[in-house]
Amino acid sequence: MFDTTFALALTKAVTLLLGALLTGLAWRAYRRTGDPALRALSIGIGLVTVGAILGGTLHRIVRIHLVVAASVQSAFTAGGFAVLTYSLYAGDDVESENRGLDASNA
Repeated sequence: MFDTTFALALTKAVTLLLGALLTGLAWRAYRRTGDPALRALSIGIGLVTVGAILGGTLHRIVRIHLVVAASVQSAFTAGGFAVLTYSLYAGDDVESENRGLDASNA
């Protein structure tokens, strides 16, 4: 019989591993370029990752009621998605300024 607790722990571990990897890569790219969109991307991915791990941790280890733990996870996910959405628009100002500088240098 397939143990669902093991499957949950395995998927959470993969989520943590890949989320940390993506967050780290985005942060490194931000440090290299200074682009605020990459900083927001890294923060957004980090929030989604922390939320996924925190929800399970609160329920299984701290013994908080499932609905509360799921609400915390959802709040982090929603916040992360809001920051990710912002990251898609944060670079527009920089690109517009760069286009203006390129046109004035021509």
